[in-house]
Amino acid sequence: MEQRKRPLSPHLQVYRLPLTAVVSITHRMTGVLLAAGLMLFVLSLAVIQCGASSFESMQSLIHQPLMGIAVWMMIYALFFHLCHGVRHLFWDAGEGYEKPLMNYYILLEMFASIALTFISFLFVQLGS
Repeated sequence: MEQRKRPLSPHLQVYRLPLTAVVSITHRMTGVLLAAGLMLFVLSLAVIQCGASSFESMQSLIHQPLMGIAVWMMIYALFFHLCHGVRHLFWDAGEGYEKPLMNYYILLEMFASIALTFISFLFVQLGS
């Protein structure tokens, strides 16, 4: 039986995902993170509704350093998801499919999501 030379798939150590693929995967991950954060938010509202002692317990839990980091990660996920969604609106309009423009929009959405998170952080710090 004759053996055919078949093309081999690129090895994971050689193949590099394009930037658009990395951002697409990150967009999906932030969507999952936002869904989990929304479930935790609804759960915290349900716990707070149980009375004053539950409210105090929830307040002490929220003021833990790891919870603060988790909340800011969810806020970043919200802004990243929002900025990526705006980029999809451009795509829906038929704009931005050229590779240099795609990479520019990716950098712009990353910068915008970080900037929006930082501005939110400043507002919270000024308010407290």
